[in-house]
Amino acid sequence: MTAPLHETSAGASTATVDGVPADPGSSGTPGSSDKGIQGRSPWKIAWTRLKRDKLALAGACVVVFLILVAVFAPLIVGLLGHPPDEFHEDQIDPLFGTPIGSWGGISSDFLLGVEPVNGRDVFSRIVYGARISLLVAFLAAVFAVLLGTVLGIVAGYFGGWIDAALSRVMDVMLAFPQLLFTIALVSVLPNEFLGLDGSGVRIGALVLVIGFFGWPYVGRIVRGQTLSLRNREYVEAAQSLGAGRFYILRKELLPNLVAPIMVYATLMIPTNILTEAALSFLGAGVKPPTASWGQMLSTAITTYEADPLFMVIPGLAIFITVLAFNLFGDGVRDALDPKGSR
Repeated sequence: MTAPLHETSAGASTATVDGVPADPGSSGTPGSSDKGIQGRSPWKIAWTRLKRDKLALAGACVVVFLILVAVFAPLIVGLLGHPPDEFHEDQIDPLFGTPIGSWGGISSDFLLGVEPVNGRDVFSRIVYGARISLLVAFLAAVFAVLLGTVLGIVAGYFGGWIDAALSRVMDVMLAFPQLLFTIALVSVLPNEFLGLDGSGVRIGALVLVIGFFGWPYVGRIVRGQTLSLRNREYVEAAQSLGAGRFYILRKELLPNLVAPIMVYATLMIPTNILTEAALSFLGAGVKPPTASWGQMLSTAITTYEADPLFMVIPGLAIFITVLAFNLFGDGVRDALDPKGSR
């Protein structure tokens, strides 16, 4: 006859687990505890990591602010500025062609001053310039990601001559002089094309050219990831159950490629902003008088000695935008890194 586990003063028995008395109110089964162990999805883990990255959150806040500025540009300019193409000769010194007053003509009416010679509102042109830069950068990134993902996953999964052909195409595209090609293409574009006219033609051309030359970078990353995933157990299990190739591409491989695609897309956008600014600086961007940060920098070259602030303001706009996207992109990359600490 065995001794009882434990005798309480009331005569009830209480079991012990590893020397620790069990909760009298529980039945002793794992599922009966008030708070059980809860699993976390990879996206929830990534969001938890991202929230701990203060620099990434600061970059995300700036990115959201810039997007709102671009979307509501007409409302913001209507409240705080003047029409971006409106001349204000009364704000310009007729002798030197420079803004009247100090700091480039900054005042309560012109928050960032006025342009030399013509007196256009710098604040309004910065706000509308954000529209051009973000629109071209986002659309070009979407185009590059879609094309690069499709061709990269096809090359990595099917292999053989398909992989060899697409890989050689990527090599040729990466070696092609994008800047010279864009300048040559824009110089021969008509004023009206496919229902677009003026700056609309230039914006469409910039999106297509920047996106077309950007897809090989995405394609290489997706191809490499697909090569490492196509021999995994869940892919072989789907094949053994009779799943078709396109089903495996869509349901098994593509969901596992979302994280690296998202990371590269967030890092591609600032590169596209710099590319658009460089092309506008060289005269291959949108047509005047449409506002563009790169175009403003190009105009400021001839007047920077008399009005240096006119060059500093669009330069800061480009710098802050690119820095914010890079900080956010680095945070997303670290958050989605499966080897990172949890």
